[in-house]
Amino acid sequence: MSSKSVGSEHRGGDSVCNVAIVGFGTVGRSVARILLEHPPEKLRLCLIYNRGVDKKKVPWVQPHVRWTERIEDVFAPDIDIMVELIGGLKPAQDWIRAALLAGKSVVTANKQLIAQRGTGLIALARQQGRQIGFEASVAGGIPVIRGLREGLAGDCLFRISGILNGTCNYILTRMEASGLPFASALKEAQDLGFAEADPTDDIEGYDARAKLAILAQVGLQCAIDPSEIGCRSISVIEAIDFAYARRLGCTIRQVSQAEKSAGDKAQLFACVQPALVSLSSPLAQVQGAQNLVMTAGKYGGKTVFSGHGAGGDPTAVAVVSDLIAIAGRGREPGGPVSATETDSSNSSHPVSGEFSSPHYVRFIVRDRPGITAALATVLSNYRINIDALLQEPGMEKSRLPFVITLEECSNAVLERALEEILKFDFHVQPPVSLPVLS
Repeated sequence: MSSKSVGSEHRGGDSVCNVAIVGFGTVGRSVARILLEHPPEKLRLCLIYNRGVDKKKVPWVQPHVRWTERIEDVFAPDIDIMVELIGGLKPAQDWIRAALLAGKSVVTANKQLIAQRGTGLIALARQQGRQIGFEASVAGGIPVIRGLREGLAGDCLFRISGILNGTCNYILTRMEASGLPFASALKEAQDLGFAEADPTDDIEGYDARAKLAILAQVGLQCAIDPSEIGCRSISVIEAIDFAYARRLGCTIRQVSQAEKSAGDKAQLFACVQPALVSLSSPLAQVQGAQNLVMTAGKYGGKTVFSGHGAGGDPTAVAVVSDLIAIAGRGREPGGPVSATETDSSNSSHPVSGEFSSPHYVRFIVRDRPGITAALATVLSNYRINIDALLQEPGMEKSRLPFVITLEECSNAVLERALEEILKFDFHVQPPVSLPVLS
């Protein structure tokens, strides 16, 4: 008998699905606790894989659960579902493929893998008659993937936006609340475990863009390569920016947004960047390491999902929810593409990072007469209209920060203007431009 014919779905509807956890880190431990302390119907944890497994063993894991350093044990006939929690592309992709080919369903929290290779893995799962769940890959414990695929399935979504990275949101809200410089807020986030020792993926927007690619696939039906999504770092934000933003009735958040144009040849705009948002916006209300996802649909209007987007327990809840869906309902809890597509690295929708909006531009200069006139001349040459000029009183003249707000203009045109402006010798550091989102 082949391994494909052994899974619990073929042993009778009342049988139990045997679960193997691959990776016993923070999330893996939380998944194991839920499965052992409050075991869902039809699910049984029976195997834990990890390298150096003797150092990972904990006394609260019950004796019937086997520990192993042999990944081959996960592909044995008595395992029905593999939970992949090691992260990264390799060897996670190879192991998920091996599990599917061995007749196992898979649940994963691996955002980079789903964003970059999800279409091919989902197609393979369908070919094998198995399922792959990835609710935990975006926004942790917020059920946004299922909400998009099931709760909003009857609508035609055209925009998804939100705060998808809790680390960046923690840093920005601490800067906002306490006036901390960026470096101090980052260190605080690292000390509290919100940020990794190397926070590059979070700070530069790479983490959020992987999540945005998944949301675009699921909610907008646009298979895209995450590398095509433009990213801008939050490291350029300073405490003074929050003071100026407040004067404009705004605050600053790292915002991820994807919007699909109407028509037969739909285009996709997508980016991840720090932006000014109105204090009345739901985005401004998101504090600490929380996440928020907003959708806009042709028929249903706006919908908001919010909650804890990171941490072992919220993410584990999403993992176990996928396990329950596979074991109990026999329905696929995730899958943004058709079985005919093979790899999300080939984008079926062109991605544009060009957009028009009002802009906030902050300068830090060595003060002297004529600076404002020089800036206005360049902006006028690019047909960019100035809305207002803001300057806090009492600032040091050798390092004077001030802000020019601009009427709606193309970000691409503004970037060209700023390249010319940067040639002036009065800059202490390069200007910082942020879109002002409605």
